[in-house]
Amino acid sequence: MTIGLSFVNLLLIFIINKNMENIIALKELRINMEKYATAVKAGKSFIVLKQNKPLFKISPIDSGDAWEEAANFTKVKKGGVDLDALLAAL
Repeated sequence: MTIGLSFVNLLLIFIINKNMENIIALKELRINMEKYATAVKAGKSFIVLKQNKPLFKISPIDSGDAWEEAANFTKVKKGGVDLDALLAAL
């Protein structure tokens, strides 16, 4: 007995396998966050599943999107920040 796959079946298997590379579980993302952050930075997109249902998609930011710094919280001092200085920075 031989099992023959038609071209259409082979094509469907290829498409499904190709897309499966971009589907990850939420737990996998949590465990390997740095790996996926690097892949997204390199241009890949991923669909994240929770309990086998799509939850969200992560993808690179379009290079045309402009980002404006509203406040740099890395410069906040241990004792807090002066409200006037914060408002002036905005």
